[in-house]
Amino acid sequence: MKARDGLYIDGAWRPAAGTDTVAVVNPADEQVIGHVPAASADDVDAAVRAARAALPGWAATPPAERAARLAALRDVLTARKDEIAETVTAELGSPPPLSQAVHAAVPIAVAASYAELAASYPFEERIGNSAVHQEPVGVVGAITPWNYPLHQIVAKVAPALAAGCTVVLKPAEDTPLTAQLFAEAVHEAGVPAGVFNLVTGLGPVAGQALAEHEGVDMVSFTGSTAVGRRIGAIAGAAVKRVALELGGKSANVILPSADLARAVNVGVANVMSNSGQTCSAWTRMLVHSAQYDEAVELAAAAAAKYGERIGPLVNARQRERVRGYIEKGVAEGARLVAGGPDAPRERGYYVRPTVFADVTPGMAIAQEEIFGPVLSILRYEDEDEAVRIANGTVYGLAGAVWAGTEEEAVAFARRLDTGQVDINGGRFNPLAPFGGYKQSGVGRELGPHGLSEYLQTKSLQF
Repeated sequence: MKARDGLYIDGAWRPAAGTDTVAVVNPADEQVIGHVPAASADDVDAAVRAARAALPGWAATPPAERAARLAALRDVLTARKDEIAETVTAELGSPPPLSQAVHAAVPIAVAASYAELAASYPFEERIGNSAVHQEPVGVVGAITPWNYPLHQIVAKVAPALAAGCTVVLKPAEDTPLTAQLFAEAVHEAGVPAGVFNLVTGLGPVAGQALAEHEGVDMVSFTGSTAVGRRIGAIAGAAVKRVALELGGKSANVILPSADLARAVNVGVANVMSNSGQTCSAWTRMLVHSAQYDEAVELAAAAAAKYGERIGPLVNARQRERVRGYIEKGVAEGARLVAGGPDAPRERGYYVRPTVFADVTPGMAIAQEEIFGPVLSILRYEDEDEAVRIANGTVYGLAGAVWAGTEEEAVAFARRLDTGQVDINGGRFNPLAPFGGYKQSGVGRELGPHGLSEYLQTKSLQF
């Protein structure tokens, strides 16, 4: 048995209990590139038992030693970054430059940040006559999506390990090869057996078994709001800790004083990156009516340049979903200024980079998460209306504000019901908390806020 033909449980690759497998398809050419085991509830149980058995030892490991293992993991991922990028390109279809710059580089930066945090985090503080200890929450069931396959894994596993938790990971069925590569990296980094375990398989089988398992103390899930609701209900019934990073319909608000061309061009790039498969993408562009026509022209021209540079969607189901939304936008009366529902290539799950103008706030394309390269441009008359439109969805994950001054942009951003706002194109910060308001989720990932999700508090009075 080749190592990757199995599941990674208790420090070793072992065969799954059954013979079912999941095919992995390259979305650029629709060819099957591999198969992974479809874990059963029995396999999940074995993984949870291994994590439970390893918990006391890992929780008692000094933070400096946990930090050293995470530093070793960072180094292994760095050494294998080309292989990571190639694997993500093969199973997600992302263009090689994006795979290198984002899919490989960002998780390495996040792993590095937790190597440092594990060593410096204040796991104990004195408050008056009390000593307050931060202790690991226990065994974590991590369920990750396919759109940023390695980043989403590292953003859960690294803080969990830094906190002293043990982990069972169930990655998305579309991108399990990246997860297998990560398991190899964990092994190579010298993380003790049972501290990290990998079960590949289907969400309704392996994912559900993990979320429901009584040996799991916390479930951390990233994915759709619909599935997040179900996992939240399961966790709530068992009084388990839960962290949910769900959908988004983020607003990119361009105030009249902004550099319009820059704001529009960066906004279009944000939506088209990763073929629009980003929960925090700024899929609604809000422009003042006086600048609206110019913005639409700029956006259409910018989107046209992405024609050959954009990767496919992850699978046929996603492609049909996104094309369905484009058709719905046309049916609702929005004006198509770039792209459209017709297939741009004979093979592969490609969708044209699409821009809609004359979108009104109540349209489905302005309310629902499409998860594809589709931008809706809405007009507003004044700042109060812009705030109402921006806040007028069930989501609150991210957003952007552009203005002539930072002060003006910040004042507007403070009025948005959303977990993260980029000011005049602010850069990604791996230490800043990421997570949503409203139906975009519960809890935060990244940095010290992400670490605290995996800790529980004990106070000792003297």
